Amino acid sequence: MASTSDIRKGLCIRYNHDIYKIVEFLHVKPGKGPAFVRTKLKSVTTGKVIDNTFSAGHKIDDVRVETHTFQYLYNDGDTFHFMNTQDYNQITLQKSALDAPDLLKEGENVKILINSEDSAPLSVEMPASVILEVTHTEPGVKGNTATNATKPATVETGARVNVPLFINEGDKIKVETEKGTYMERIKE
Repeated sequence: MASTSDIRKGLCIRYNHDIYKIVEFLHVKPGKGPAFVRTKLKSVTTGKVIDNTFSAGHKIDDVRVETHTFQYLYNDGDTFHFMNTQDYNQITLQKSALDAPDLLKEGENVKILINSEDSAPLSVEMPASVILEVTHTEPGVKGNTATNATKPATVETGARVNVPLFINEGDKIKVETEKGTYMERIKE
């Protein structure tokens, strides 16, 4: 058993007969009344995100998890296939278990949280950023811009990302996986 002071991003807990991963949290100490923790919980079985508030000192049932490095192999529809980089065992996960499946490139290494009790995969932790090649974008038009003008671009995984006007097809860009936003152009 853990308490609300142990809450952190990525912690897996048992709540309402399901296992949830904490996506966001905020400790709040109002001027009046007791402190509490406002959280966003994502179900590892359904992918549904709920908001919940725990009062300070509330006991939570945490789930013991192990983190393993897996390599993304391929997907067939909504099923994604991964291989353990240490023992080469393969597992499959549904698309709902992934936070940003459209930014996942074949051969990319990810961390997968596995329940210690029954060895069931719980969720996938993507790297903070990925480098992808732009496969399609409209040419940028000079002028008519104030500041920070962007245009849509399609990257090699099929995801759509808003990029600055100077990005062209064939450029490699760094994309933040948490928000799916452009970070910078990669020069080679």
